[in-house]
Amino acid sequence: MRFPNFIRTALPAALMAISASSYGAVAYVSNEKDDTLSVIDLNTMEVTDTIEVGQRPRGITLSRDMTKLYICASDSDTVQIMDLATHRIITELPSGEDPEQFALHPNDRHLYIANEDDALVTVVDTETQDVLAQIDVGVEPEGMAVSHNGKWAVNTSETTNMVHWIDTSTYELVDNTLIDQRPRHVEFNKDDSLLWASSEIGGTVSVIDVQSRQVIKKLTFELPGIHPDKVQPVGVKLTNDGKYAFVALGPANHVAVVDAKTYDVKDYLLVGRRVWHMAFNENESQLYTTNGVSGDISVVDVDKLKVTKSIKVGRYPWGVVVKP
Repeated sequence: MRFPNFIRTALPAALMAISASSYGAVAYVSNEKDDTLSVIDLNTMEVTDTIEVGQRPRGITLSRDMTKLYICASDSDTVQIMDLATHRIITELPSGEDPEQFALHPNDRHLYIANEDDALVTVVDTETQDVLAQIDVGVEPEGMAVSHNGKWAVNTSETTNMVHWIDTSTYELVDNTLIDQRPRHVEFNKDDSLLWASSEIGGTVSVIDVQSRQVIKKLTFELPGIHPDKVQPVGVKLTNDGKYAFVALGPANHVAVVDAKTYDVKDYLLVGRRVWHMAFNENESQLYTTNGVSGDISVVDVDKLKVTKSIKVGRYPWGVVVKP
């Protein structure tokens, strides 16, 4: 059958439009007990693929151009790089032992990796695969963040109970900030004036002034009917508009909603069991939480501050990132 000229001309454009409209945002979730990643289509809210990776995947992060996914394969003692076009592991980086969390510098090349067993932060050039530095920090380093302006790399040490400040221009440790027991995660606000640091055993979140590197506010959390020992803050996510901070409270099975300006706790959202880490979608209308013990992802409507859905993934989901 031969189509008229105007239809033949319109078909390629129509097919391209259909293809583009069907290509939506995707969430990648690391399942540390299954050695896999779950891939979730955020249009349908369904798992569309499960990908085998290295042993005990935990921290995951995207390259700036969204073409590659970096994976901390902790028990394989390596950082794997996945090509997101093919979902294939294309190379591995010399990460140091037991990489758990990492952070990518805004230059899209230098990856700062926390090596829990060695009390080190390893800096790797992701293009040349060279180790640029290994920096001594406290005992059991875990959390990592790099400021948006690229000036600071910050690490937390679980046993030393400190935030360690690394000058990215020299790779030197220049300061330490003492916070509460077992610090886990650190997050810079949008303008890099504040750093939020969670303390799992301390049950608190410390807000630190970046210029002075001093704690200016300490947040505590109280949930009716839940023993204080179960309130164990881990992941922290801040909205770009400075309105909210979301804090994952671990075995308390709730996410705290904090007014990021007044530091008042506005609400507690019931999610899955042992909520660990979180990620926003591109416009921050939704927040996704990894719930380790229940093996699922909770979807939070940020405007309504309401949990709208649970998505089953693998065993012990740990990290989550969203590719727009």
